[in-house]
Amino acid sequence: MGILDLVTLIVENLARRKGRVALTAVGVIIGTAAVVLLVSLGVGLQQNAADQLGGIGDLTKIQVYPTYGEFDPNTGQPIGGTMLTDQTIADIGALPGVTAVIPQDYFQGYAQIKLDRLEGGSQMLGVGTNDLGQLGVKAQQGSLELKRGTAVVGAMVSQSFYDPRLRPGQDPPPPPDLYDKQLVLNLVKYTPDGQEVRKTVRLKVGGVLAEARDEPDWSIYIPLDELTGYNTWVTGQRIDRNKVGYNNMIVRVADLDQVLDVTEQITNLGYQAYTPQSFVQGINGFYLILQIIFGGVGAIALLVAAIGIANTMAMAILERTREIGLMKAVGATNQHVLGVFLGESAGIGFLGGLGGVALGWGLGQVANVFVLSYLAGQSAETGAPPPTVAVSTPLWLPIFALIFATIIGLISGLYPALSAATLSPIKALKYE
Repeated sequence: MGILDLVTLIVENLARRKGRVALTAVGVIIGTAAVVLLVSLGVGLQQNAADQLGGIGDLTKIQVYPTYGEFDPNTGQPIGGTMLTDQTIADIGALPGVTAVIPQDYFQGYAQIKLDRLEGGSQMLGVGTNDLGQLGVKAQQGSLELKRGTAVVGAMVSQSFYDPRLRPGQDPPPPPDLYDKQLVLNLVKYTPDGQEVRKTVRLKVGGVLAEARDEPDWSIYIPLDELTGYNTWVTGQRIDRNKVGYNNMIVRVADLDQVLDVTEQITNLGYQAYTPQSFVQGINGFYLILQIIFGGVGAIALLVAAIGIANTMAMAILERTREIGLMKAVGATNQHVLGVFLGESAGIGFLGGLGGVALGWGLGQVANVFVLSYLAGQSAETGAPPPTVAVSTPLWLPIFALIFATIIGLISGLYPALSAATLSPIKALKYE
């Protein structure tokens, strides 16, 4: 008996018992649909979480901070720990996958910003690069190039400006357009006896950053050497980076897959390192477990269906005992009989899996419509961005579910098929 003959016989046998096959396949359809729908729900939740986490920062960026020991009560300086020095830049820059190490420092005094009649305030950051593109930010206006005497401001810095001469009842002025404007910075420090000292600095805004929903939105970026000069004026002491170090550093990694490994290596060097990628990996791990649990719930329904297939095939053997004896009498071997019954059980699993995949996908699309409509209303009330998908079916899932259902059918029919294959031809022909 050739393969084609075997397949033809299996199809004919299934076609002769359409009602029983259909009822048995219903269990497989329900189980497969449950697997597809529930796992698709888990995948959709993971995609939504990834979309929401997309705004937490550049995933190829690592924030590095010094570690501190105990503080000396006399000098106020930390004892022990690991500072971020120029040697740190060289050490981290030598790690595989690192493309840039950018030191940062904050202005240690108070800066009042003026633009014509308006006043405002924001944090000033000095960065050790001439191209802010290395920080992972984008320009909304102008360029990201930092030159001496220029600044690049965040998207929300203009929101801090107000008119100090505004009279009661007057409408506040709209946020100014800062691009290409000359800002006047009044730097303020206090002497040991409490006297206020001011220093006026003028900066031209060479660029405005696109909104990032992060620290850059409220920051004014200037070259690091200029900020170091301002801090020297505030403290009255020359700043030696090998003694006081940098406030923090930003490390850029070429490949997303290397970020966690580089973070671990930086930690091993004795520094504090944080990357949003570690948080995202934890979230992905949670949703992976959730998908496994959802898939397991659906698999229970498939297990129940497998018992139904085994019962159907066992009954089929009792009803077709004489047929089995006749097949063996005309030359069919045990392998042929085994193949027929295994093929029939696998066929029931395949048909049920095919129907379950279609049903699960269809229910997912219906759920998408209703769930997204509900969540869009909730997002409108809270002001959060609406989700883009609720149930997402990846390409591999229907294929996996179909193969899994077929294998379940095959395994379910194994015992009945072995029983049929080992029947004695003489006893089978005499069976009433």
